[in-house]
Amino acid sequence: MPDNNDNLPETPRRSFFTAAIFGLGGIITAALGGLAGGYLLIPPKAKKKDGWITVGDLTHIPANKPAELVFQKTRVDGWKVTREKATAWILKKSDTEVIAFSPQCTHLGCAYHWEDGSNTFICPCHTSAFSPDGKVLSGPAPRALDRYDVKLDSGKLLLGEIRRSEQA
Repeated sequence: MPDNNDNLPETPRRSFFTAAIFGLGGIITAALGGLAGGYLLIPPKAKKKDGWITVGDLTHIPANKPAELVFQKTRVDGWKVTREKATAWILKKSDTEVIAFSPQCTHLGCAYHWEDGSNTFICPCHTSAFSPDGKVLSGPAPRALDRYDVKLDSGKLLLGEIRRSEQA
């Protein structure tokens, strides 16, 4: 006698598991689709239009002697906002003229320091030397030190973007 199971009704347990698997698949698909849609449709956080950061009071900075200032800045990476510590080398020429240098050597990005004895900025990685106004004196550095945009406001020093310097 032939065994014909085509006419038998499906068991309730089998149909329950089938429905549960398809239901869970639908829920997972909807969740992942919602997240992907949100990623594509919701714009990331916009950067501040006014990029000036107040870093300190000019009265505390000695004249004609570089000083390293540490300040907090906010960095926006897509949807993530991070507050981080940053530094700048400040040279106050007068109460109205200030130069601010980026803290990285233009050769390979090492942190340089000021040496009072030689009156120069020295990079310890490959011995590049820079004058107080940031020009290359010796070493493999290809150009002068990069500078921040500077603005003075009622005795406060504000820093903007870092500008790449010209060739040495």
